[in-house]
Amino acid sequence: MLALSNWPIAQRQRIRGVLTDIDDTLTSDGAMTPDALQALHDLKNAGYAVVAITGRPVGWSAPFAQSWPVDAIVAENGAVALLGTRKLYLQDAITREHNSSRMQAVMQQVLHSVPDAQASHDSEGRETDIAIDHSEFHHLDVDQITRVVQLMQNAGMNATVSSIHINGWFGTHNKLEGARWIVRELFQRDLDAELDAWAYVGDSTNDQLMFAHFANSVGVANIQRFVPNLQNLPRYITPSERGTGFNEVAQAILSSR
Repeated sequence: MLALSNWPIAQRQRIRGVLTDIDDTLTSDGAMTPDALQALHDLKNAGYAVVAITGRPVGWSAPFAQSWPVDAIVAENGAVALLGTRKLYLQDAITREHNSSRMQAVMQQVLHSVPDAQASHDSEGRETDIAIDHSEFHHLDVDQITRVVQLMQNAGMNATVSSIHINGWFGTHNKLEGARWIVRELFQRDLDAELDAWAYVGDSTNDQLMFAHFANSVGVANIQRFVPNLQNLPRYITPSERGTGFNEVAQAILSSR
């Protein structure tokens, strides 16, 4: 990882949109930091596209999609998009209904098999995935986290570990597919054809796919916690953690104009 100050101005000048994680990238202790919120306003006021992509549930995300200065929030790791008050699904209703009972069966298996495992506090707002809390309100150690991931994967689910939750779902979607989908829906554009026009900002292991795909990828400083477990690192790292780090990314982009 290179220091953010090494991000070439020529690359920053080509940026037209910012994709960002939410938890521990825009937030601290679950709340949006004032400097991150101001950074979102600054980016939108300057004409940049801004999309948040998160493992958080659609129910949790809905009020923020209406109040934050973002074009959309893609929730549940790419499965649901919120555009203001509009809600779009990547999977059809029949598929979502079929997967629901399967996911709850896996949840019960995890809760029964892994000591201390607890469903995330935001589980009631989830429609297309399940989540186990490992660091938000409840702590699981590395071995327990690994066991949860294994149980999900053994059941045929995708499983990722964010800074706070272990998420599992049925389907081929992920943060990258969600980004491709929302760029098509919102802007009628092909994300892969214009990767150099987008930056991605994240903080944990479930951002690895995005870090690997985007040359303009940035980790906020608290990503250092996950470095031993990362196969794909962001290209750049901010001096500061969480929302302050995101603000540093926004100012780096804005100062290149």
